[in-house]
Amino acid sequence: MISLDPPVLLAPMAGITDLPFRQLVASFGAGLVVSEMVASQEMVQAKAGMREKAELGFGVARTAVQLAGREAHWMAEAARMVEANGARIIDINMGCPAKRVTSGLSGSALMRDPDHALSLIEAVVGAVSVPVTLKTRLGWDDDMLNAPELARRAEEAGIAMVTIHGRTRCQFYKGAADWAAIRAVRDAVTIPVIANGDITDGATAARALQLSGAAGVMVGRGAQGRPWVLSQIAAQLAGTPRPAAPEGQALADLVAGHYQAVLSFYGAGLGVKVARKHLGWFMDGAATPAPLRREVLTASDAAQVLRLLPGAFDGSGERAAA
Repeated sequence: MISLDPPVLLAPMAGITDLPFRQLVASFGAGLVVSEMVASQEMVQAKAGMREKAELGFGVARTAVQLAGREAHWMAEAARMVEANGARIIDINMGCPAKRVTSGLSGSALMRDPDHALSLIEAVVGAVSVPVTLKTRLGWDDDMLNAPELARRAEEAGIAMVTIHGRTRCQFYKGAADWAAIRAVRDAVTIPVIANGDITDGATAARALQLSGAAGVMVGRGAQGRPWVLSQIAAQLAGTPRPAAPEGQALADLVAGHYQAVLSFYGAGLGVKVARKHLGWFMDGAATPAPLRREVLTASDAAQVLRLLPGAFDGSGERAAA
């Protein structure tokens, strides 16, 4: 059984939803946080970098690892591996639109071959005892909107929940997510359906739920630089007071803590580079003056970055809407 309390989930995002970021989001409250996509064969064969992507904070509730692949054997083996290491939920990626993924017949390319997609689902479900979920798009393109049928067959195969990004693969991230189109998936299954795409605040979440009839929402890019936004969305959906976003010294302390967690996770050399995108997003929200922003993002010494952070969030720039 998958908890949807609150019914606001963190989307898997390549290069973003690593363990430090997921832990930060979870500290504010989330129904579920999902790892960045992990290539199943590379995971089993211990390719460099795959372990870090799948690192879960083993044994932590409300956390999932997302697997991608095109061969049932490797998908099943990877699922067994991450379950043995403490994964509470396994998510199958059939929604990634990136050419490097779809050209290998993984991600959303699987929506073009539902029979093969089902063979992967059956292999993973049969390999583990933890819940298995599925993330897809509406279809490959406007002529192949087969998410309802795929979801129905996935439920029959044992999938416990399905998340639908309200775009086709061929849309990538262009245009607007079609939340209303997700309703056809909701009507095709009895398991929970989660709406994903363009959900950034309480208003968009409420609208997505209204149009889709979904059981919850999944937030992706809207959480970049705003790890607290899931808790704000959850409060607005529940009709409870919206928690304030941290500002000033509280925000500087939060960013410094996340920065140090990234350095600890990746090591100082790589960590300084990995952390820069997060620092940039945090400073976007704080309207950090351009010269100071540049200094923070070009500093190669971690101690120097930590000295600069309080000034970057001291309120000299008006905060963007949280």
